[in-house]
Amino acid sequence: MSQKENIQEEEIKKEQETAQVEENQTVEEEVATEEPTAEELIQVEKDKFLRLFAEFENYKKRTSRERIELFKTAGQELMTALLPIMDDFDRGLAEIKKAKDKELLKGMQLISDKLKNTLTQKGLTAIEVNAGDTFDAEIHEAITQIPAPSEDLKGKVIDCVEKGYKLGDKIIRYPKVVIGQ
Repeated sequence: MSQKENIQEEEIKKEQETAQVEENQTVEEEVATEEPTAEELIQVEKDKFLRLFAEFENYKKRTSRERIELFKTAGQELMTALLPIMDDFDRGLAEIKKAKDKELLKGMQLISDKLKNTLTQKGLTAIEVNAGDTFDAEIHEAITQIPAPSEDLKGKVIDCVEKGYKLGDKIIRYPKVVIGQ
């Protein structure tokens, strides 16, 4: 750029700045000549107060909802860690039933029931999935598709491979299912 172009740009910037300053002064003069009345000032302050009060009420509601949700799902990490143990108990009980050892089955059943009852008291519930239920992608997790044994089982659950569980209203593990194609 030449020196002449630089000078022209500086002049244009100065003109814009002076125009802006003059415009701001006229706006300030208009505002200064119109002094708000006491009633208008009171109305403005009242409006600010109502907005602040409403904002605070919304804050209280939001934090109480978050607190309730936190209490509902506080044990989610622990529950998720215990789910494989429950699965192992179910598989172990199935194998012990095959062996027909009544005393061992009875002892394992007591321990399993105690664990399940404790987790149920803390809000854990199993998601019921039966063969023939309609597949819902929001509730089920499809792990595979197989040819449907009959025409009425197309798009439906054929088998549940792994149980799903909810903690309160939140699904913490989706049931893994096989669906018919």
